[in-house]
Amino acid sequence: MGDMEDPDRRGDPPNPSVVSLLFSKDFVSSRKGQLLIGEVASSFISFVCFCASSAAAFVTAPLVFFLSALFLLFAYSTKFNQRFKGFHWPLMDFLRCVSASIVFFIISIMAVSKYPDGSSKAAGVFGFIATIVFALDFYFIFNELADFLKGGGSHNEPQNTQEADSDSDSD
Repeated sequence: MGDMEDPDRRGDPPNPSVVSLLFSKDFVSSRKGQLLIGEVASSFISFVCFCASSAAAFVTAPLVFFLSALFLLFAYSTKFNQRFKGFHWPLMDFLRCVSASIVFFIISIMAVSKYPDGSSKAAGVFGFIATIVFALDFYFIFNELADFLKGGGSHNEPQNTQEADSDSDSD
């Protein structure tokens, strides 16, 4: 009887600190979440293919972009980015996506054209897929940043141009 659990007894409530580390279902089902999952998956597959190929010199770039995408997936999903207001997260994410798409495009071309083995070709194909996913992400981020900048820097503060004009004309 000591091994059997009471069916009426429910488990202890989960620890709030552990719950805060779990991914948010809302974020994972959003467009940004799906793009980050695609970035993590394509860069990891590209990393594994580069590890198995004769083009192992290119293994560092997919690893770095895999880890950065994994960190941002964790940060956005757990709302870690809202706790640290010192960083401009969308701009940092934009620069990461631009650099990743350029680097993946270059190493994919080199892997496909220079190395004859199949795993290098597979790494190049998955690198091209990663290029497309990262490029889509920076396109959407660019549109969000452009809308933000067109709005005057903040959507919450109404712009009062009459007060600014009256202060400058008082001389």
